[in-house]
Amino acid sequence: MSKRFHVVDALRGFAIISIMLLHNIEHFDFYHTPESLPAWMVKIDSVIWDTLFFLFGGKSFAIFALLFGLTFFIQINNQQKKGNDFRPRFAWRMFLLLIFGIINSAFFQGDILMIYAVIGLFMIPLAKLKSQVLVVIAAILLLQPLELFQLVIAIQNPDMELANPTSWTYFGKMSGYITDDSLWTTLKGNLFNGRRAVLLWNYENGRYFQILALFIIGYLMGRKNRFEWNADNKRYWLNMLLISALLFMPLFVITKNMEGLFTSAAIRASLVQITQPWTNLAFMFSMVSLFILLFHSKLFHKLLNIITPIGKMSLTNYVLQSIIGSFIYYGFGLGLYEHTGATYSLIIGIVLSVVFIIFCSYWDNRHKHGPLEALWHKLTWIGYSTKPNIHR
Repeated sequence: MSKRFHVVDALRGFAIISIMLLHNIEHFDFYHTPESLPAWMVKIDSVIWDTLFFLFGGKSFAIFALLFGLTFFIQINNQQKKGNDFRPRFAWRMFLLLIFGIINSAFFQGDILMIYAVIGLFMIPLAKLKSQVLVVIAAILLLQPLELFQLVIAIQNPDMELANPTSWTYFGKMSGYITDDSLWTTLKGNLFNGRRAVLLWNYENGRYFQILALFIIGYLMGRKNRFEWNADNKRYWLNMLLISALLFMPLFVITKNMEGLFTSAAIRASLVQITQPWTNLAFMFSMVSLFILLFHSKLFHKLLNIITPIGKMSLTNYVLQSIIGSFIYYGFGLGLYEHTGATYSLIIGIVLSVVFIIFCSYWDNRHKHGPLEALWHKLTWIGYSTKPNIHR
């Protein structure tokens, strides 16, 4: 594998670790503040919570989505060079991902794999379109068309009352099964109630448009070979870092001060739903650019390369963290949601990250693919007469 793909795996590893840290302080989607914590610990918890969500909230998933689109390009491009159309096989691959997602959702209702599997299918008809057309489609998606429609309604009716999001109804039922000491009750609750809550939440927050837009952007970056390290791409990532950082600052200020800019709660709500994702994406592209530049520097390359094996085994690690995390925090396991605030949960997340790095490094030295990656790869190409050689 070329160094070009090492940086992609390292970046994917960074996304996995940051996602895991967030999931830990959230108790894997079960928000609960222990009553026994001293006041000084509560203050530290608040700082840690705000800091991690500022750094990774809405950004880690975006990195993951961006690299999903890139990986799709790598796969379809590799097969095209051999005269094969990868798109039918990709549809089957998304069905397999859906199955992995259902299994993962049983342990962690916040699973993203099922959503990626369905939205990924939209990339099949888009793959043959010209880059200019894809840019336009991605731009429209990032404009949040449904929320723009809601904004128009809010402008026409600035005094209208806002109803609570429908997802709250389902999230409110979580304590009935997350705290239960029965594994079966938890699995059933996550699959039938939790999935509804998460799917609705993603819709209410415009995530479906964002995810497909990021798939497209990652795909376009693959077309342009932006992850191949050369002088031109070094300038590209330096410019990306500068532009995204400059965009982030005013977007962040505007989003945080929306209440002072508009008296209408309805208008504010719609505008925040539009500007918050833009703010997160600007910050995300700053992080990605900085990470890539540091990865290719002599000073930080060895350090960042340590997390490359985690990225190579991203599917395994994503599912594994859900199983381990639910056991640590939920009622059927250790039930630590009752005792750990953000500080203790962050420590647990850091320890798990170190364990994952050690495990993945050990596995990577002995196997070509991670456990679930190997299964996914084998099932993807079941019935194929010639063994392919694709980058997953």
